[in-house]
Order: sequence, then structure tokens, then C-alpha cells
Amino acid sequence: PIFDPKEKDLNETLLRNLMGGHFDPNFMAISLPEDRLGVDDLAELDLLLRQRPSGAMPSEIKGLEFYDGLQPGKKHRLSKKLRRKLQMWLWSQTFCPVLYTWNDLGSRFWPRYVKVGSCYSKRSCSVPEGMVCKPAKSVHLTILRWRCQRRGGQRCTWIPIQYPIISECKCSC
Repeated sequence: PIFDPKEKDLNETLLRNLMGGHFDPNFMAISLPEDRLGVDDLAELDLLLRQRPSGAMPSEIKGLEFYDGLQPGKKHRLSKKLRRKLQMWLWSQTFCPVLYTWNDLGSRFWPRYVKVGSCYSKRSCSVPEGMVCKPAKSVHLTILRWRCQRRGGQRCTWIPIQYPIISECKCSC
């Protein structure tokens, strides 16, 4: 606690100036945001996410014609509507969303609250089952870290650091 920043070190105007253009209110907060996701919401969130994948449909699914298992030699073609329904079902089963929650980094970081991503892994994301959602990409946020050095007396200052955030998840082994 003796190395924690004091009240005078937490001047929001000065700290925002130190951050420059790196302050992103979508992923950073000075006080705990009210929209923090609770554990009770996860079952409802699972249902919602499994029904409506977001973004562009993966090309691997969009290109599927669903010919396997049909009698050879005969020209069977699924209706456009049925093909689309099968693609949407498959996409909903294999979709790997990033779930964001607010994380309290403690008093030695500014802003103190950062929205971190995690991959939804409550069930398998493959057909047949076996694979799970894992991090595929990340981005880095610039935040401030309170650092104290003892050389020539105790000297503390805010330094910019890179903080990684999961930005994309993929279905993998």
C-alpha cells in the first residue's frame, strides 16, 4: 500500500493527457460500469449467441452444397432455402463469440477497469463434437501502470504499457 498512487496522483485530467488518444471508452473505464455481465446471465447469453451468430458467415460454410450422402449419379440439388437453413444451423453450432467482461486491474493501473475478452467454451463448437473455441487474435490497449523505483530515493511515476485483449476466437483442437 505504501507504493500505491496517492489521491494527488489520480488527477483524471493529467492522466487523460498522459494517455493521449489511447483512451477508448468502449474498453476502458475509471469507475466500474453498470453493464457488467453477471454469471446468472450466461445461460441466457448462451441461448442468444447460439441462435444468432454475428459478422460474415465463414466462406467454408457459405460454400457448402450438402451433396454428401445423396445417391450417386442422380442430380440432387437442395432448394436454396433449405441449403441456407442448413448453413445457418451449422454456423450457429460452430460460432465462437468473444465474451467481454469488465476487469478491475487495481489501483496501480489507470484506467482501473478494462473490458477483457474470453472465448465461449461451455460446449463444443464442432460437428461432430470435440473442438472448442480458443483465442485466435488479440489487440493491445495502451493503459498506464504506476511504477516505483528506489534508485536515489523512492520515485514513482505513471508509465504506458500494452495490455492484450482477445478480439477473435476460432473453433480448434
